[in-house]
Amino acid sequence: MADRPLPYTIAVLCDLRDRDGRVLLIRRAKEPNLGMCSMIGGKLDTAAGESPAQCARREIMEEADIDIPLERLRLVGMVSEQAYLGIGHWLMFIYSVDGPVEVQPRVIREGRLEWHAPEELDSLPQPETDRKVIWPLLREMQGRFFSVHIDCTNEEMTWRVEQAE
Repeated sequence: MADRPLPYTIAVLCDLRDRDGRVLLIRRAKEPNLGMCSMIGGKLDTAAGESPAQCARREIMEEADIDIPLERLRLVGMVSEQAYLGIGHWLMFIYSVDGPVEVQPRVIREGRLEWHAPEELDSLPQPETDRKVIWPLLREMQGRFFSVHIDCTNEEMTWRVEQAE
């Protein structure tokens, strides 16, 4: 690990589904994870004291252009990533939107919004942490809460589920 401390970023990821159960993803046009498919999400506005749920609502509005009331956001996961890509630590809150949403595929500032069937996820380009840890836990837990710590300090990523309800 580096001699200097790495920054710690707080963010949200949002799991949105349509009536057919497809997942809304962004094919990222920016780093980090350029060219990969990720859930809608972003960093908390810590200067404003934004809550994770408020951040999820704002990110969904900014990226998908739909207003989801806080009552439809359900916290389903918490992910801590140690030394992700060697550039920083992340604490991410995963929110699932209760009920289907309608969003047209289109290009936004962060990339292209696309709908994907759940069975397609493993074949899509995506961050290793998403493919190996986050999506499998979301499938396994089926809306129940989990907390996982992912250690990216070594070449071989390791993780430990710290809580599963």
